[in-house]
Amino acid sequence: MAKKKTEQNAEETVNEPVEQTEAEAAQPTELEKATALADDYKRKWYAVSAEYDNYRKRNAAAVSKAYADGAAEAILKLLPVADNFGYALSSASDEKTRSGIDKVIKSFLNILSSLGIEEIEVEAGAPFDESVMEAVLNFPCGEGEASNTVKQVLKKGYKAKDGKVIRYAQVAVTVEQ
Repeated sequence: MAKKKTEQNAEETVNEPVEQTEAEAAQPTELEKATALADDYKRKWYAVSAEYDNYRKRNAAAVSKAYADGAAEAILKLLPVADNFGYALSSASDEKTRSGIDKVIKSFLNILSSLGIEEIEVEAGAPFDESVMEAVLNFPCGEGEASNTVKQVLKKGYKAKDGKVIRYAQVAVTVEQ
């Protein structure tokens, strides 16, 4: 009989509703704690993922800029060779020599073009443009000449297709006296 009473007491204990105090009810359950923790980890993961994506983009841009700057520096060092071929072309006396030098110059310009470098178009009589030209000599204005115009092109200028000047065109400019 004692066994039956113990079983009945156990059943009554199980069937009785468990009353919680207000303090216990206000505390989060294990599931709520785990969900909050998972949400926090998810938010942190998104933040780290976005920061890494931004890092990759910044790094790619820096590498691209460094490559372009290095290429521009190397081209800048080769431009005097093109200038010398131009001087040789203007001083060559026979046609075969002129033809050979002209082929070398065209080949060099094709290589520059393939690298995205183009010649800055400057002609005598054009207005002076400080964004692509460098005035290295001043000449007084002659009869009918306007001030601040290109009198002579001394060295050709070159720029990248994005507009960045590799070497400014060196020109002689007319000035008023």
